[in-house]
Amino acid sequence: MAMRESRARSVVKSVSWRVVATLTTIALVYAFTRAVHVAIAVGGVEVVAKLLIFYGHERLWAQVEWGLRA
Repeated sequence: MAMRESRARSVVKSVSWRVVATLTTIALVYAFTRAVHVAIAVGGVEVVAKLLIFYGHERLWAQVEWGLRA
């Protein structure tokens, strides 16, 4: 019997990763532009877009049994 992740677990993983990744994006944009407002704006757009993309990616992988162990 293959173990599958719940939707709630996928959501929590997505959110926790997005926090780390978005803070990284904001820091990088700030390092290149030295503009806080630009860094936060880019981070805001990035977090929404990539959260949705990551969730979809996780749900697709949840359908793949390869590499799962009971």
